[in-house]
Amino acid sequence: MAFGSLENGGDDEPLAEINMVPLIDVMLVLLIIFMVTAPLLTHAVKVDLPKASSTPNQQRNTPVQLTMDGERRLFWNGVPVDSTQLAQRLESVAAAESQTEIQLRIARTVPYENVAQLMSEAARRGVTRIGFVTEPDPGR
Repeated sequence: MAFGSLENGGDDEPLAEINMVPLIDVMLVLLIIFMVTAPLLTHAVKVDLPKASSTPNQQRNTPVQLTMDGERRLFWNGVPVDSTQLAQRLESVAAAESQTEIQLRIARTVPYENVAQLMSEAARRGVTRIGFVTEPDPGR
């Protein structure tokens, strides 16, 4: 910041100027720092890794399709089930060592309360893997 001179010129007001030299110095130093460090960020150590082949141990179970239609009827992989059969089948899925995923296919007109009850029943029986199936939007 520049101030008026000490000479008796009669002008006692400070000058409204900004000294740009220190700002330019700082920017040039930052530019040099970034130019030096940028190549170091892209440098990678090349390692010749060993190659090995293996087969996966896990066999993925096919998911179970649990469907609820607009009339709130339940279907287990397309087969109609009642509440006692549903409870037994959910317990058998939960008891399996590699738990199968339950995919819920719920009709659009079914109230959320029924979906929540179905999910809580599955959780109560020990099922932890639940997914939702939807139709793709044809407009997108």
